[in-house]
Amino acid sequence: MVARGFVRALNTGQAGKACSSGRVASADCRPSNRRVWAVTAALTALATVVTLSGCASMATLSSEVASYGEWPAGQPAGTYAFERLPSQQARAQTQDALEAAARPALEAAGFKPAPAGAEPQVLVQVGARVTRTDRSPWDDPLWWRGSYGTWRYGPWAGPSWRLGLRMESPRYDREVAVLLRDRASGKPVYEARASSDGYSNGSAQVLAAMFAGALKDFPAAGLNPRTVVVPLGN
Repeated sequence: MVARGFVRALNTGQAGKACSSGRVASADCRPSNRRVWAVTAALTALATVVTLSGCASMATLSSEVASYGEWPAGQPAGTYAFERLPSQQARAQTQDALEAAARPALEAAGFKPAPAGAEPQVLVQVGARVTRTDRSPWDDPLWWRGSYGTWRYGPWAGPSWRLGLRMESPRYDREVAVLLRDRASGKPVYEARASSDGYSNGSAQVLAAMFAGALKDFPAAGLNPRTVVVPLGN
């Protein structure tokens, strides 16, 4: 559809050249609403395709995942409850948000929250770490990220010498971890970690996607490390 629209637009452009050269009668050179609509529709369709393609490419998160453990063969995921370390208990609000980010990934893996008053089959510990790195032009001495001068135009044409620096946006290294323990025996049965980096910090959406990547292959341990791509917002 987009290609056809541009063909119409090109035909319109060729007709305009013929009109300007006088090779076509003036009556045939009047603007056509149909032609104008065709060009507008073609440009609108192209803009829509480019926008949707950009959104599709941006709405995923790639993480490096490693998982370990020996989940009993044939055993279903079962019920779970979160368990907190003393340091996590002291930061209850932060841990609440972290557990909320991990909950969709656990349920996607087949786990169900233990009913109130019932003993869970699995205890789950979750953690996250986000480290900010501020880059500077001096981090890599072989690749200068600044400028030494510019060229001035106009009546005062000539070089203008000055020292310019281009500061880099901060980058964030993000990591999440999940540990599953059998409640009855206390034995760790599955551990998964996911790490990623980028220009955004550890928002709830990003952390949820990383937990989803960490548990995507559960109960298999998989090849370590491996790259897992999951959609954001799911």
